[in-house]
Amino acid sequence: MFRRKGFTILELLIVIAVIAILVGIALPRFKGMQDVGNIARAKGELRTLQTAVESYIVHNNNTAPAALSNLTTAVPLVIGTTLPTDPFGGADYGYVKNGTHFVVYSIGPSSNGSASVDASGVITETNGTSCIYATNGSPVDAQP
Repeated sequence: MFRRKGFTILELLIVIAVIAILVGIALPRFKGMQDVGNIARAKGELRTLQTAVESYIVHNNNTAPAALSNLTTAVPLVIGTTLPTDPFGGADYGYVKNGTHFVVYSIGPSSNGSASVDASGVITETNGTSCIYATNGSPVDAQP
């Protein structure tokens, strides 16, 4: 009796088509999961930076640091010796101060978010609504 070895070309094409369909379904979901993970990472790192800036303010006569880079030498136990980078842009997180009020922000998933703070501590997002931030001020709209 003759025994068949291997697969026919039709069987192989069907398997490849099924795999392609599964990959097509999975890729958009994977991108969404990456964004969710990056948002969670940014929120955690921004809370740490917020704690470091507040510690700096307390220990420096109610003066906010001129730049986030000051934190690595002033409060290394809180932040460490290197600053974390924004997962959405690969650059440093944004930082704006106005007196003792400050905002530390990430550009967010749309990669164009930013924030500002006025002298009374009111925070406003200046480019869209994808900005993720931590502050000691008062946000105009509460963040999720």
